[in-house]
Amino acid sequence: MKPLSKSFGLLIALALAGFDASAGTISGTVTDPLGKPFRGAFVQAQNAKTKITTHVLSDRQGRYRVDNLPPGDYAVRAKATGFKSDLRSGVTVAATGGASLDFKLQTDIVRWSDLSLYQSWELLPAGRGKELLQRQCSACHGLQTRMSATRRDEAGWTRAINYMRESEKPRLGTRVNDQDAATLVSYLTEHFGVDSSLPPPTALPKYQQTLRSFSDEAMKIVYVEYEMPGPNRHPFSAAPDKDGYLWLPYFGKANAIGRLDPKTGAIEEFPAPHQGTAGIHTAVPAPDGTVWIGEQASNKVGKWDPVTRKVTEYQDRYAPGLEGFEDGGSKHTVRVDHAGKVWGTAVGSILTAFDPKTREFTRFQEVESPYGVVIDRDGNPWFAEFSTTGKFGKVDQKTGKVSKWTPLTPGGWPRRIEIDSKGTVWVALYRGGKLLRFDPKTEAIKEFTLPGPRATPYALGIDKDDYIWYSSDEMDTVGRLDPNTGEVIEFPYPYSENMMKEFFLDSQGRMWYGSPPNNRVGYFILKGSGN
Repeated sequence: MKPLSKSFGLLIALALAGFDASAGTISGTVTDPLGKPFRGAFVQAQNAKTKITTHVLSDRQGRYRVDNLPPGDYAVRAKATGFKSDLRSGVTVAATGGASLDFKLQTDIVRWSDLSLYQSWELLPAGRGKELLQRQCSACHGLQTRMSATRRDEAGWTRAINYMRESEKPRLGTRVNDQDAATLVSYLTEHFGVDSSLPPPTALPKYQQTLRSFSDEAMKIVYVEYEMPGPNRHPFSAAPDKDGYLWLPYFGKANAIGRLDPKTGAIEEFPAPHQGTAGIHTAVPAPDGTVWIGEQASNKVGKWDPVTRKVTEYQDRYAPGLEGFEDGGSKHTVRVDHAGKVWGTAVGSILTAFDPKTREFTRFQEVESPYGVVIDRDGNPWFAEFSTTGKFGKVDQKTGKVSKWTPLTPGGWPRRIEIDSKGTVWVALYRGGKLLRFDPKTEAIKEFTLPGPRATPYALGIDKDDYIWYSSDEMDTVGRLDPNTGEVIEFPYPYSENMMKEFFLDSQGRMWYGSPPNNRVGYFILKGSGN
């Protein structure tokens, strides 16, 4: 593995120290039920006041260390799939000291809600209901938190499906009819009903084949997470502004955006005027202090004004006959170019550019079903077309000319797109299970195959050393590609369902994300050598 550069190592050290000499630590060991060192257990420490939670992993010797903890009381526990520990509350961390805690894990059952999405699809019984779940019900969340973890009778599942059809009507209204809904209710009642005979996953012969391991290097990742003010926020990402605040788009029914203070965990919220489901997919700060949002369900872009502290929305037009439905128009990802124009993507529709001065949308019919969009150093937007024949390309901001290139992998479904410090373009091929590298000067394309039977790269980010980070959507992991060697390291996530949509790097080298089904936002960093 390529070693971290000295500058990045220093950056990580500063981030871990938080520029605060008074930060404390919690450290100790984790052992299995027989008293042997346990590798790969997540130890999580939550501050009782701020509710900020830090997650670290135990190493090969069972050792763990949680750094950068402000003084205060913490609740601490260790966990791993099939194992649990008692919660230790009231653990006091002093200003310049630390606490020592050892954990002996207890054997626990493996629940269906503990599985990755990949494992769920592999192990659940076949049927039309499963096909509908895969195609229509796992775009924003998976099975674990909303279905596998809950037991409902037929009436309960009927209410749940009807609720989703109504709250997500702009998306599901044209895709899930009454017969589909009945099929879903029947499948969920049979397998996750109060009288379900579905065996635990460990009783299935194929379960062992779905298990995956992680390297020692993967044990160095650290996650710091923040809870939302309420249960229906469903945050899709966390984008830093110039003052160090993070902006959070709420895809849930809260119909708002949040501004997080990462030091205190406090979140201030600003509602969007839209009545009904807005489905706020993106919230990105602009250099002038405004924040622009894309509303997936309402086909609007919006602007938060730092003076009035209110959101103003601008409606784009729908395809005739599909008014109010995402198939007729939508706004997924938005980015602001150097001239202040707001570029918006729309799966199943076209690329648009909104001019705040004229309040008009320019439409680029040549760009079909765009998802990811990013602005290069010259102000040109680059896009990825999310479809089986999808390409990637750019729009010349001066002439409006559209140029496209075809991935090497057929049916790759390009999703996210980013640009590194050298101007190299990177594309996540969601269904191709690869990361694509494109040199705009030579037009050379190279693709890197990602590990895992369902490598589905979704969120995409590039750190200060030009390592490429991605979330493997169905594997429920985070990965890092070394573009010089092609080596990929996969990292576990503290929960079975991450559904990360975008990554944003801040000035301290922290990679920020949202985990909608867990109703959290956070960042991850790597411990430096010797930490």
